[in-house]
Amino acid sequence: MFTWRYNISGGRYLSLSFYFKDTETFTKGDILTLDTGELDLGATNDTTFAGAFDGPFDPADAKKGSPGVVEGTDSTTLAKCIVNPDAVYGSADNNARNAGVNLDISGATGAMAIATDSNSDFLTVARKRQNADETLVMIAPGEHYLNPS
Repeated sequence: MFTWRYNISGGRYLSLSFYFKDTETFTKGDILTLDTGELDLGATNDTTFAGAFDGPFDPADAKKGSPGVVEGTDSTTLAKCIVNPDAVYGSADNNARNAGVNLDISGATGAMAIATDSNSDFLTVARKRQNADETLVMIAPGEHYLNPS
């Protein structure tokens, strides 16, 4: 799970609405990809990451009893996504990390996390003081749909 912490440039995050690419489930904090103008669950080696899922556009689309979870329908359900290319996200991680290290995304909806680098999806922005602290990452330059390589 990824939680917005701040933007490198300062200010609040920008949350835009897009349709679901497929009939699938998003959980708040999932990393999403923009695929032909619609949102899809992010996966390692994607090259058009959009940012973190910010919830349903219409609160009625939230799964009953599970706020922050949306079971969307292809090209019908609207979802909000944090889209700042310089957004910094916190992610639970029990490994020592230095600033400037590339990492990958792994996991399914509701269980997304960072993993050892093979595709350079993310970049750490700060050194962790203790292993139990969250790791601060941003989408790697050239991997965001607004900042293509």
